[in-house]
Amino acid sequence: MPPSSDPTLDIVLPAHLHARPAGRLARAAAELGCRLEITHDGRTVDATGILGILGLGATAGATVTIRATGDGAQQAVDDIAQLLRSID
Repeated sequence: MPPSSDPTLDIVLPAHLHARPAGRLARAAAELGCRLEITHDGRTVDATGILGILGLGATAGATVTIRATGDGAQQAVDDIAQLLRSID
């Protein structure tokens, strides 16, 4: 199978991905025109589901991978990366 051409980006979290930033992430992902997934420690979840995001257990210093597919995928990855870099 050829490598995926869908945009992906690894982000090191500056803070724990707790309820407030997970909610912001899920709301932002729901507004995008593409499918967005977050992967951490071998688990991948749909970025529009707050419970899935919380279930990742991503803490400060952890690396998460953002992957988008569909229209506007690269812009979505960039926007979500910006959001994740600013969590506190």
